[in-house]
Amino acid sequence: QVRLVESGGGLVQTGESRRLSCEFSGGSVDSWPMGWFRQAPGKEREYVALLDVWSGNIAYDDSVQGRFTASRDSAKNTLYLQMNSLKPEDTGIYYCASSRHEVTTEEADFWGQGTQVVVFP
Repeated sequence: QVRLVESGGGLVQTGESRRLSCEFSGGSVDSWPMGWFRQAPGKEREYVALLDVWSGNIAYDDSVQGRFTASRDSAKNTLYLQMNSLKPEDTGIYYCASSRHEVTTEEADFWGQGTQVVVFP
């Protein structure tokens, strides 16, 4: 059974950093496509980072490029999202997602329950 469990959210002041974790079971962070998404209050869900397992490339949305870094820990089978220089517009529920074949900017087969990040001025 595939399961994704996010953690690490909370209240953060503007300019500070936070690291989110996503523990993955039933699959492998090394061989399954994965992604980070977020949904701000009243808005559609959007992608934050997509990890291409085949090329090793990571694509970031323009709004987080240079501030957020996604990474994997093979030993812990965990996906991370390091978020630096946080802004109030980064507020939202953050989800990790995976698929057996592909994670796109809009779709994935499996989703975690989400972890909330609130950035206050």
